[in-house]
Amino acid sequence: MQSPFHIDTEDLPTNLSGNETFNAVVERVRSRRGFLKAGAGLTAAMFLAGPLKAFARQPDAAGVTGQRSGLLGFEAVPVSTSDTVIVAPGYTATPFAPWGTPLFADATNWKADGSDDAKAQLRQVGDNHDGMHFFAMNGRNDEGLLVINHEYTTVSKGVYAWLFGTDRNAPLTADRVDKAMNAHGVSVMHIARDASGKWAINTGSRYNRRLTASTPMQLTGPAAAHELLKTHDDPTGMHVLGTFNNCGNGWTPWNTYLACEENFNTYFGTTSGADTRNAAQKRYGLAPGSTDYGWEAFNDRFDYAKEPNEANRFGWIVEIDPFNPDAVPQKRTALGRFKHENAAFTLTASGRAVVYMGDDQRNDYLYKFVSDGVYTPDGDNSGLLDQGKLYVARFSDDANTDNFMGLGEWLLLDKENNPELAADTRFASQAEVLINTRLAADAVGATKMDRPEWVSVHPATGEVYVTLTNNDKRTETDSVNPRAQNIYGQIVRWRESGGDAAATAFEWDIFVLAGNPIKHADRSDLRSGSANITADNTFNSPDGLAFDQAGRLWIQTDGKYSNTGNYEGQGNNQMLCADPVSKEIRRFLTGPKECEVTGIAFTPDSRTMFVNIQHPGEDGNSNWPDGGSALPRSATVIITKDDGGVIGT
Repeated sequence: MQSPFHIDTEDLPTNLSGNETFNAVVERVRSRRGFLKAGAGLTAAMFLAGPLKAFARQPDAAGVTGQRSGLLGFEAVPVSTSDTVIVAPGYTATPFAPWGTPLFADATNWKADGSDDAKAQLRQVGDNHDGMHFFAMNGRNDEGLLVINHEYTTVSKGVYAWLFGTDRNAPLTADRVDKAMNAHGVSVMHIARDASGKWAINTGSRYNRRLTASTPMQLTGPAAAHELLKTHDDPTGMHVLGTFNNCGNGWTPWNTYLACEENFNTYFGTTSGADTRNAAQKRYGLAPGSTDYGWEAFNDRFDYAKEPNEANRFGWIVEIDPFNPDAVPQKRTALGRFKHENAAFTLTASGRAVVYMGDDQRNDYLYKFVSDGVYTPDGDNSGLLDQGKLYVARFSDDANTDNFMGLGEWLLLDKENNPELAADTRFASQAEVLINTRLAADAVGATKMDRPEWVSVHPATGEVYVTLTNNDKRTETDSVNPRAQNIYGQIVRWRESGGDAAATAFEWDIFVLAGNPIKHADRSDLRSGSANITADNTFNSPDGLAFDQAGRLWIQTDGKYSNTGNYEGQGNNQMLCADPVSKEIRRFLTGPKECEVTGIAFTPDSRTMFVNIQHPGEDGNSNWPDGGSALPRSATVIITKDDGGVIGT
């Protein structure tokens, strides 16, 4: 019997060209039997043309096709509310390099009461581990540079939860602020595995490095030296101190690391007592008064009434050369300024660099950068991310679609070549488009998304996936963001026209609509999730996202862990794994109490996985990883298969 969700392949375009315009694709598709009309909601499959014809198989009642590819070879784990990391049977998870670990031979050991000062923190691993990448040394699987973002220090209403330990309620001082600034940024650590299989930091290595909120960095690209980037301390608009709130990450084939500045706005306030924010500062979310971090009371550059342009020097992607400790990190302004979640790198058919990026804010946007220059494997690519075209996504919302799939286009954010921006007097130059990227995306009518977070590109097919974590403030829905007050989130995927990442048209669908069929048993209720969500794999708030070399899609969560109400049966935050073809999803790991599971990296042979556990016990109810009555600490977890096999098999 033919599935009621069957779509004839003739209804979809089979000859998309990388140069074909969005309107041409729309008209060609609509000229057939309606606009991608599948007629049955969430389970409709897409991507019937091209290399992934297996996408045409429809999910069965269990959420999979019954024709599994064998990608997922591990036994799923149940939800957990315990204060530990639980990983699939046959695997071992070992905590590694927690906050405060000495990074240099002369660094002091971390003090368990949190009393280390700013100088000590500068020589130790930072706090709240997030995105990371393993750069193998000479292709080896047992030695390399592990580069880790330290997003922030846990703080609420001016009180730092763990940074100052048992003395957390004492007033802020200049040294305390300096310690907080030194706990942010990035760690570059030279690690190696000994004969017994144990990993350790080589504290004597010249590669070890801490980049903090005070490390000298350089602005590059079209916006560098613009008036809006100049300050009293830097009249050139070229030299910045520091990076902070680095969330996800990316990396390039020329072995550099991309750190992504996300919620930078939360560090800029004022002690003036007056709200002097302009429209752009409000759009980027600068505080009307003081901040939780309190840096503005001790350092003028964080007071926007004293330094109105300092905040413009953050919200960029920072390129770091981990193999050159003397190299000055570069803030690449051509990639735009917004709350960067991560940076997913790929190449066009002609070899140009492409970086996909999400702006992690309710009702903000998805972006793509395409370089002007071409990547040369044996050449100098150090400036490749300084010149190119920046686009923002618009997803179709045709009245005939009820199956959560459709078409989309990339809108060019260019002052000279986009008529809407050319006529917009708010932008005097392309530099101002890049400095106020959000305002430019507003102006061209991009699609407001449910918090675009991590993006990942399938290593074989080029399909692109993005996590839309949640949006409990959404009131108006559309095809790609189909739920009002979306508390569970979804993962959207798309295929670029002609399979070329340079294309300005794409087709998309929703890969998974996260939800809770335990709480919402009626499967017609969108809160129950899509067909591949079951009582056994339910989760909320997908965040971290990464493909491994075999094409497994690893999904990490940063959501509600109450395990009650709408989140009944979902337990602590977790990491799952999905088969992009069958759409099957299994839970691989659960984290300790009140943590976020984030960051993912592999050794070249895919037999060692690195995952980060961030802010365990953010509400005061964890002692992971040290146990007992110890302060909770963010840390990396090293995962191996007990039989030495590939992770996920």
